[in-house]
Amino acid sequence: MLDLTLIPSIGATLPELRVNRHWIGGAFVRSGDAAWSERFSPSHGTVVSRSAVGTIQDSEAAITAARAAFDDGRWSQLPGKARATVLLKVADLIEANTDRMALIETLESGKPITQARGEVSGAADLWRYAASLARTLHGDSHNSLGSDILAVVLKEPIGVVSIITPWNFPFWILSQKLPFALAAGCTCVVKPSELTPSTTVILCDLLQEAGLPPGVVNIVLGYGQPVGATLASHSDVDMVTFTGSTAVGRGIASAASITLKKVALELGGKNPQVIFPDADLESAADAVTFGVYFNVGQCCNSGSRIIVHEDIAEAFTARVVELSKQVAFGDPLDPTTQVGAIVSPEHGQKIDAYVTAAAKAGATVALGGKLLDIPGLTQQFYQPTIVTNVTPDMAIAREEVFGPVLTILTFRTLDEALALVNDADYGLSAGVWSENVHTCLQFARAAQAGTVWTNTWMDGFPEVTFGGVKQSGLGREIGRYGLDEFMEIKSLVMRIGRTRAPWVRPR
Repeated sequence: MLDLTLIPSIGATLPELRVNRHWIGGAFVRSGDAAWSERFSPSHGTVVSRSAVGTIQDSEAAITAARAAFDDGRWSQLPGKARATVLLKVADLIEANTDRMALIETLESGKPITQARGEVSGAADLWRYAASLARTLHGDSHNSLGSDILAVVLKEPIGVVSIITPWNFPFWILSQKLPFALAAGCTCVVKPSELTPSTTVILCDLLQEAGLPPGVVNIVLGYGQPVGATLASHSDVDMVTFTGSTAVGRGIASAASITLKKVALELGGKNPQVIFPDADLESAADAVTFGVYFNVGQCCNSGSRIIVHEDIAEAFTARVVELSKQVAFGDPLDPTTQVGAIVSPEHGQKIDAYVTAAAKAGATVALGGKLLDIPGLTQQFYQPTIVTNVTPDMAIAREEVFGPVLTILTFRTLDEALALVNDADYGLSAGVWSENVHTCLQFARAAQAGTVWTNTWMDGFPEVTFGGVKQSGLGREIGRYGLDEFMEIKSLVMRIGRTRAPWVRPR
C-alpha cells in the first residue's frame, strides 16, 4: 500500500433527492416527452438528482422565449444601471445560498465541499464585476474626420446567446459567461452538463428573486444530442459559447457554421510549467502539486506537464512525490479533503489507459497509477500519479488526460524549454518559475498560450481576461474583453449640415 493521505467516509446523511426541470419563459416546465435522467454521486454511489431530459421542441421553446425577450427590449433596452442593479442582487443571493448550492455540486461532481463553497461564493464576484461593466460600457467617437463629419462606433448586444457549460466547474464557468452576456444586454438559453445540472437550476430561483424579467434567461436540461446541437445550429440564436473538450468544440463550431453565428470556445489544455534551477523550488513544488491535483486534475488549466531543468530534475521530482503523498484524497463531504472522486467510471478508465500506455512505452510511474480503495466510498478515486522518463512523443505528454496525473520532462536551455512548451496542439496556459525577471519575460513573450503565470499557478481575477490559442479555443472570457465577446460593433457616420457635394451633376 502506498503511503498516501486518505480520508474515509464520514458517514454523512445525504439530502433528499433533488428534482430539476427546465426553466423556460420564467417558469419551470417538464420535458415534452416526460423523460428523466438520474445522477449518481461519483463519491457515494447514490442517486442525488433527477433531471428532465430535453427535446428539440423544448430547446426551440426556450430559444423562442429568449428571442421574444430580446426583440421586445425588456432587457436589451434597459439602462446599464438597471441591468447592473439586477446583477448585483443576484451576487448577493448567490452568497446567501452558497451552502446549499455547494452541497449539491459536491454530490454531483465529486469535488471537495470546501472547493465547491469557494467556487460558488467566488462566482458572486464575477457577477459583481459584470455589473460594473454594464454601467461603464461605451464605444468610440471620431471627431477628427473633418468639420462636416462626426462618426461614432456603437457597441450593441449581439442578441440571443446559447451557453453550453461543462461538468467540472458547473457554476463557476456559467458565471464566467452568463453575467457578462446579461451585462451586454443579451438574452440567453443555457444547457448545463447532464452530470451536474443542479446549481444552474437553483440559479433560476435567484434570478427571479433578483427581478430578472421572464424569458431573459432560459435553461434546457439534457444531452448534447439533441439539446446542445439545437442550441448551436438554430437560426434564431446569434451566438453560442461553449466550454468543454476540443473534440466537442469542433462539433459546436461545425453546427454553428450553418448560420454563420458567432462562436466562442474555451477548450482543452496541456499546460506546461517550466522550472529553472534559480527558482524558489519549495514554492514551485507546492504549486505544481496544487496544479495537478486541484479538482482531481479535471481542469482545463491543470498543470499536468512539468518541464524541469535537468540539474534539479531528480531532487524536484522527489519533492513533488513527497508532497503528493500528503495531499488528502477521500470523502468530499469532509472539510479536510483536498481531492475528491473522478466524475465517472468511464473517465477513470480513460485516465488509467494513458498511464498504462506510457509505462508500456518506457516511462516510469514514480507514484500512483491505480485506483484508490477508500473505506465507505466508491471505486471512483484515482491515486496521485507522477510519471517520469517521459518523451515528448508519448500520448501522456501531448494529450489532455484530465486526471491527477503529472508528467515530467527535462530541458537544458531556455530555447529547448520553449520548444517543448510550444510543441503542442493546445495553448491555454503556461507557467515559468525563475527568480530572474529577464528569464520570465523572455519566456512569457515566446510561450504560445493565452495565459502565462510567472512564479505562481492558476491565480485568476474577474478583471483579467481568460482564453486560449491554437486548439484551446476561440474568443475570451471575463474581463472587459469577455464583455466584448457578447457585443456587435456598429459604425454611425453623420454628416453635419448639407455639405455633401452632389454626385449627379446637371447637364
